[in-house]
Amino acid sequence: MNPLERRRRRAAIDAAMAFVIVLLIVQMWLLTATLESYLAGHRNVAGVAFGVSVCLFLLCGGLYLLVARLDHSPAPDERTPSVAGPWRMGEQPPQKQ
Repeated sequence: MNPLERRRRRAAIDAAMAFVIVLLIVQMWLLTATLESYLAGHRNVAGVAFGVSVCLFLLCGGLYLLVARLDHSPAPDERTPSVAGPWRMGEQPPQKQ
């Protein structure tokens, strides 16, 4: 994998991780605010907060799947196997004609 492609993947993974961290902080704040409102007697807030929390959870799950796909997808150089290399030690290189 060339260095530019590696940097692009790393930047995408870092951005997704930072976004997940922000979403988790928002979800913790939402839990705190909802609990405070619920204890103050505002019972209708819990359902809305639950819906928003489920949406945030699904968004974090989607970002996880994106990172997993980026991490496990082959690099453009690795799609076509080369003949030479330590992973093919037993094979003979093709004969030049």
